[in-house]
Amino acid sequence: MHKNFGFTLIELLVALAIVGILAAVAYPSYQSHVTKTRRHDAMGTAMAIATAMERYKARNNFSYANAQLSSTTTGPNVVYTDKSPVSGSNVYYEFSLAPSTLAYTITATPKGAQASNGEFTYSSNGTKVWANNPDGTNEWDDK
Repeated sequence: MHKNFGFTLIELLVALAIVGILAAVAYPSYQSHVTKTRRHDAMGTAMAIATAMERYKARNNFSYANAQLSSTTTGPNVVYTDKSPVSGSNVYYEFSLAPSTLAYTITATPKGAQASNGEFTYSSNGTKVWANNPDGTNEWDDK
């Protein structure tokens, strides 16, 4: 008697269905993780800008006035880059800076794949606001 080796079509279809179900569950979780990671990278960049602003203030007669963000120019008033991630061709957040003599506000506006994630701001008085927080508050958090 001759024995057949291999898989039947039904066994292959069952295996394919299992892989499809696992992929359908895993992919949205992966996308959520990528979005969160990019957001946290941008929040870290905002904190780096805040640190650079404090250095700028110490070097400029205790004033934040005239400080700038730029990704293409350097100069005495440029304190940090205006994008996140700092290097690379994909920009997921663009930063803007509103400095005055005694205070500043950093705003991160999401771009591209992050566009629906909501902008967030950091002010020199320590106020952190995220406009699209999923728990309904305006605070930065770990979500």
